[in-house]
Amino acid sequence: MPQPPAAEAPLYLPPQLTAGHWQRAGRALLAKMLGEFAYEELLRPEPGAADGEYRLPLLGAEVDAEAEAEYRYTARRGAYGSWRVDPESVRCTRPDGLDPLRFLTYARHTLGLRGETTGHLLRELTATLTADAHQLATALTAAELAELDHPALEGRQGGHPWIVPNKGRIGFSATDAARWTPEARTPRPLPWIAVHRRLAQYRGVPGLERPEQLYARELDDPEALRAGVRAHGLDPDDYLLLPVHPWQWDETVVPLFAPWIASGDIVPLPSDGDPRLPQQSIRSFFNTARPGRCTVKLPLSILNTLVWRGLPVERTLAAPAVTAWIHGLRDADPFLRDDCRVILLGEIASVTVDHPYYRELPEAPYQYKELLGAIWREPLGPFLTGGERARTLAALLQTGSDGRALAAELITRSGLTPAEWTGRLFAALLPPLLHFLYRYGLVFSPHGENAIVVFDERDTPVRLAVKDFVDDVNLSNQDLPELRGVPAEVGEVLLRESPQGLCQFLHSGLFIGVLRYLAPLLEAQTGLPEARFWALLRAEIHRHQERFPELRERFELFDLFRPRIDRLCLNRNRLLLDGYRDRPFRPHAARYGTVPNALVTLETDLPGQRDRIVTPAP
Repeated sequence: MPQPPAAEAPLYLPPQLTAGHWQRAGRALLAKMLGEFAYEELLRPEPGAADGEYRLPLLGAEVDAEAEAEYRYTARRGAYGSWRVDPESVRCTRPDGLDPLRFLTYARHTLGLRGETTGHLLRELTATLTADAHQLATALTAAELAELDHPALEGRQGGHPWIVPNKGRIGFSATDAARWTPEARTPRPLPWIAVHRRLAQYRGVPGLERPEQLYARELDDPEALRAGVRAHGLDPDDYLLLPVHPWQWDETVVPLFAPWIASGDIVPLPSDGDPRLPQQSIRSFFNTARPGRCTVKLPLSILNTLVWRGLPVERTLAAPAVTAWIHGLRDADPFLRDDCRVILLGEIASVTVDHPYYRELPEAPYQYKELLGAIWREPLGPFLTGGERARTLAALLQTGSDGRALAAELITRSGLTPAEWTGRLFAALLPPLLHFLYRYGLVFSPHGENAIVVFDERDTPVRLAVKDFVDDVNLSNQDLPELRGVPAEVGEVLLRESPQGLCQFLHSGLFIGVLRYLAPLLEAQTGLPEARFWALLRAEIHRHQERFPELRERFELFDLFRPRIDRLCLNRNRLLLDGYRDRPFRPHAARYGTVPNALVTLETDLPGQRDRIVTPAP
């Protein structure tokens, strides 16, 4: 007899998609669009009738006069020429104008967007709003956020504060997002695969030169996986083992590596059983069952923020060598090792799988050169001592469901004044970063996710942890003695930058990318004046320079106190330059004009003052 049809699974519906959550998320995103697009001079608001009020007329095309609209809102100008728009103040002449998606359709001609860019951007913004609505629906108070450990706090963050479509994740379905994004907060085991050594290469730091050494450390029973290779009639000694993201296997590996799956060069294996929790980067995973084991970083062929989130072949191969070299610098330097006690979370092992056909096509889109591999990074937990706990720098920008900032909660718990706590924060962050720059001509990209603040038991900042070396470490292009002994395999992959190019990583990654948001947050919630905030930062830089007078020439070479610096634009790249087109190389942030350096002068537009106030930093 014919069998009755199987019952279909019900349609997946994100539970956070309610009108209230959507409208709250939309109002916040609209204010962010107005502020960040104005910062990058994609939009040019005009002064309004009252102090602190602005108007933004948006003109339609000749054939699209219906797209005209005008926005009015209050905003405050801040450090580095930034804009802080009050979400509750935004008004529009169009009844639907407070919808950020509708705003994009009204603003597209003024922004100069191409049709295909607008179409894809609408998708990214909708996905971002969906994730933001989920965060609102499940938000915790500031006190509850303060109790979370580092992995749990990752799933409670709002994403990149500067990039508007910061959770676009093109390639993920709604169900994928519910399973594999940080805000899903659901640890899941990762399957493993075996890849023949004619396709795969292994690299490890000293002590992990052989893959067997890594597997013995990271797996309860490596032989169980090797037995899976034998079950196919193959010799496990001919293969390298690595975890694979289930989404990547289904969407990328099977479609693109099918010939080598068919030949037995790639063999699917079961999971190692350890649940893994996605970090903010989505492609890196904490081991929640065994936190002493490595964080694993896997390629994901999704487009998020500026780039496809794969693992470049050359950089994956070189990651352990870069780690060994940077660890060597730290371990031989008493200031970094003993005074700063900086934690450098090394990428200690990697397996790289190169696609045999795409490797011969240098003109092919770069996403096809980053398809398969794995990097094992040292976990943070074993480096923490004596009641220490860690939070990414980005976490300090979060606000709880009660409207209280996490940073304000931590200041209260520390027992310090806001100025004292902020000074301690800068004393933890800056000395190791400045010392690497001045002494070694090396700069990390200390943005909100790469820089991790370590706190003592009273929630006072005490030291810094840094991660992501092979992707985000850059070297000086000057002939510095300290860089003459860089190993060849390291020098081949780390980019060389001009002195001001290196300084830009501190300005844009840390000062503009994080601190220009933290300063007004602390002013609003703790009363610490923004001018005082930047004066404390400047004082910490001078304090470090006074400690190392023998590096005076380097202070002048790597000059952090130029009156104006280049304006890096993270949204302009997507909107006007690269858009969504494929290209053979990863894009870089756009540069457009200059902004005043808050370390030299602080330019603000304060309520009650029509003219810009220029305050020399003490």
